Amino acid sequence: QVQLQESGPGLLKSSQTLSLTCTVSGVSITTDECSWSWVRQSPEKGLERIGYITHKSLTYYSPFFESRTSIFRDTSKNQIILRLSSVTPEDTAVYYCARSSNLKYGFGAWGQGTLVTVSS
Repeated sequence: QVQLQESGPGLLKSSQTLSLTCTVSGVSITTDECSWSWVRQSPEKGLERIGYITHKSLTYYSPFFESRTSIFRDTSKNQIILRLSSVTPEDTAVYYCARSSNLKYGFGAWGQGTLVTVSS
């Protein structure tokens, strides 16, 4: 079975850089031919796709997030890392990592999510 677990700071100040870790178990992120995405959810904006990375380490970022987002892998720890710079209170949301074999069909596995609150 594939399991994903998000971790990172729950509280952040404006202008800081958010760093979240998605630890994957059950499959190798280097051999499993899937994409690993970061998504966030808030009551105001709903579900927003931030970006993803493939097993070949190719990346894509949604245009809204591209200028301040970086997604990369730590293959030795089977982890996917999200970094979001220059955060503001508008970035307050529950952040999820998710696995997909084909993004147009949605996500087949999710982490439990982690709440990130950004203070002004």
